[in-house]
Amino acid sequence: MPLTEAGIYAAALQLIDADGVEALTMRKLATVLDANPMSLYHHVPNKDALLRGVARMVGAQFRTVTLQDSPWQERIRLLATDFRTLAHRHPRLMTYSFGQPDFIQPEDPFWTALTATLDSAGVPHAEVPQIAAVMCAVVIGVLTAELNGALHRWSNLTPTAPTANENGPTEPGPDEDRMFRLVLDTLITGLESRLTADRDGRRAGR
Repeated sequence: MPLTEAGIYAAALQLIDADGVEALTMRKLATVLDANPMSLYHHVPNKDALLRGVARMVGAQFRTVTLQDSPWQERIRLLATDFRTLAHRHPRLMTYSFGQPDFIQPEDPFWTALTATLDSAGVPHAEVPQIAAVMCAVVIGVLTAELNGALHRWSNLTPTAPTANENGPTEPGPDEDRMFRLVLDTLITGLESRLTADRDGRRAGR
């Protein structure tokens, strides 16, 4: 079967899901594809390009239906929840991708849907990219902590010294689903307050 970019990316994703980005090599990929390693370079020039292609392929799986008739708050929740689902579907790839500054591109379905939702919410057009960037940074930071286990560990930290009348271990921390909802509640509430203050300021200036 002739080599194609799509086939190469799909095989690379399988290897990444199984063993992680660090274990992926062009030689190992060629073995899986039953191809000469040098033939891969006719389609992808190097491992970095290969990883970018795999990330684009996975990003294209993002669901773009965002309940157009729903309030912008619910659309934000849906976008973030779908993004989280995708991250947990391919945790090793996404952990790597989250560390790349060019991970999100202007044409990405998630970014396109997020900026459109913020625009429809009434965010001033000039501020949409900045607010979208902050939201992405917060969500990606939380997801990174979820995927590497840090969030679970932090939520179960015990005090360095026992408090009065404390006997035995503390109750386990909140589950990650609830913490993710808390993050979204905080972001949405903050943006609601910002938009309300902007509207009040415009009315006062009339």
